[in-house]
Amino acid sequence: MSKLVIVESPAKAKTIKKYLGSDYEVKASMGHVRDLYPSKLSVDIKKDFTPKYAVIKGKEKLISELTADAKKADEVYLATDPDREGEAISWHLATLLGLDIDKTKRVKFNEINKKSVQNGMEHPSKIDMDIVNAQQARRILDRLVGYRLSPFISQKIRRGLSAGRVQSVAVRLIVDREEEINAFVPEEYWSIEASLTAPSSRKAFKAAFIGDETGKVELKNKEQTDRYLKRLDHAVYTVAGVKKGTRKKQPQPPFITSTLQQEASRRLGYTAQKTMRIAQELYEGVEVQDIGSVGLITYMRTDSLRISEESRAQGNDFIRTAYGEKYLPEKPRYFKIRAGAQDGHEAIRPTMPNLTPERVKSSLTNDQFKIYSLIWKRFIASLMANCVQDTVKVDIHAVGDEDREKNGEKYCQFAVSGYTVRFDGYTVLYDDGMDSEEDAGALPAMEKDQTLKCKDLKGLQHFTQPPARYTEASLIKKLEETGVGRPSTYASIISTIVSRRGYVVRENKSLKPTELGTAVTNLLKAKFPKIVNTKFTAGMENNLDEVEKGDLDYIKMLHDFYDDFDVTLQKAKESMQGVKIELEEDKTDIPCEKCGRMMVVKVGRFGKFLACPGYPECKNTKPYVEQTGAKCPLCGGDVIAKKTKKGYTFYGCSNYPECHFMTWDVPVKDSHCPKCGSSLFKARGGIIKCHKEGCGYEEKAPSRRKGAKAQKEENQESDES
Repeated sequence: MSKLVIVESPAKAKTIKKYLGSDYEVKASMGHVRDLYPSKLSVDIKKDFTPKYAVIKGKEKLISELTADAKKADEVYLATDPDREGEAISWHLATLLGLDIDKTKRVKFNEINKKSVQNGMEHPSKIDMDIVNAQQARRILDRLVGYRLSPFISQKIRRGLSAGRVQSVAVRLIVDREEEINAFVPEEYWSIEASLTAPSSRKAFKAAFIGDETGKVELKNKEQTDRYLKRLDHAVYTVAGVKKGTRKKQPQPPFITSTLQQEASRRLGYTAQKTMRIAQELYEGVEVQDIGSVGLITYMRTDSLRISEESRAQGNDFIRTAYGEKYLPEKPRYFKIRAGAQDGHEAIRPTMPNLTPERVKSSLTNDQFKIYSLIWKRFIASLMANCVQDTVKVDIHAVGDEDREKNGEKYCQFAVSGYTVRFDGYTVLYDDGMDSEEDAGALPAMEKDQTLKCKDLKGLQHFTQPPARYTEASLIKKLEETGVGRPSTYASIISTIVSRRGYVVRENKSLKPTELGTAVTNLLKAKFPKIVNTKFTAGMENNLDEVEKGDLDYIKMLHDFYDDFDVTLQKAKESMQGVKIELEEDKTDIPCEKCGRMMVVKVGRFGKFLACPGYPECKNTKPYVEQTGAKCPLCGGDVIAKKTKKGYTFYGCSNYPECHFMTWDVPVKDSHCPKCGSSLFKARGGIIKCHKEGCGYEEKAPSRRKGAKAQKEENQESDES
């Protein structure tokens, strides 16, 4: 071996090895190799925040092997991912392997194909310490906040809680939205809808009341609406005007990290974490029939809309061949990159535009195929001609018996808009669902002064709706808009607040704060307003960007943050001395056998337990039992949820060890066997079954709609994370 290349994953190593000669050995670091010690602060605040790193547990043997390989090699190339984390991994590797930081060859691949890999190897650079320092600064900031703030939160609310520099801001957004919803007072409003037909067609279309001869009218209540409905008794509907036009729909730009996560959530029901995991697989390389191991997409952590001219030309060639010249725009389309976006990488696109999703479908998993299809179609569509629509807006005057006496001076106004597609353009490939909800689609031919027939007329009551809860997609959009987090962090932010801390739960696709999440957020808002302030957090992200560009010293940045943070923390401790925040969700209706007080749920080293709130006068405790509502099929006792040593949930009888019933099958709430009346359980494969000995009852669970299935996958992904 004369040349050693170190990447992060075996899949990436396999793909890159294919493009290099026999004198190259490609090894994988399996992600990060070194990090701050996990069980303590590991930052020496008095020595300018010097970090104390340790090899990640379980990586010792790997580091020894890589060290030996590096010593045997004539050249060592560090080809980790082309972002902050990747730069930091390369620096940690160089440090651990005893390589000269100034001479070590750093290689970056925006895409993993033959040309990109060979070009990257021919033009290596040095490890960029400004980028490394930006990553170190972020890691140290997060550790300082987490390790200094979390004990305070735990002491004041509940043991085992934690706070995060960015995650706490995301939770605040969800809590603030819930407060808006709770404070919302719905307002009544009405509409009038007429179902009409034109002489040229029997098909009815719906026109909306917009006002009268005085102009626009907003209907506030039933009485006002009824007055207009009375005016419309036996009304004659006449076309007052027809306005025709043309509009062009431009395709959406190719994906960046946030828009890919949003679209995968909207269309597929995937979590951000699941989407990024699949995209990483497509970037690192998959085995494609007749081609071999190849990276199918460019680097998936980016907020730039730029694409290379070479990929544009390849995409145009595909469009020209598959659809014809008319599906290409007259001039190349360039999308404006938003202010503050990093332009280090291209937008997310296929590495080989002529490699259609159908061509590689047999080589991909179902999830990989869906994500690749999204990326490929969005990219190709972004290069295609606009969709051209012929639009029409029809103004209609309605004169009823009451108004007819006024000789045309009084009338009610209705309007309807519609369109037909003159040229489908990019929508032949990618329907982005961006049409206006107010458009009625194709309308029958109508001319001025034509009389229309009214088939139905009705007043409809409505109420204004509160703002919707955030979904993963809308939360990611909000984080991006406010500058909180970066493309590489959106998935981990959401995964952390949902999966690990219990601050947020999913209800269908919506994110709802728990009482615990609300209490923690309110405490942070009161005592640490900067920590949960979006503008402050966005400013910190901008500072990290300045560090990355070499325009800001990261030690100074850390001092500026921590000196103020430490003062705020000390004041909070003094002002809340002896204060304990109690949560309703911690209270139970289980009496303490020793003093009669209602016991509360506590969290200890080994999980939840019940304790008497009268401590220290009463020190009674007992195990916390999670009831399922099901009854044991053997003895009739309560079936409760239990945990294995590794944290997996199973279900067993509360009368153990006298009764040994246990199962992995999930109890079905309020459901009983039609044969014997015992509780039913749901097994793998969607089978509902009875565990009563000798019964044998089974049924297939009701089929779910696709959306529900996608939601189930999303929940499973959340559990895995």
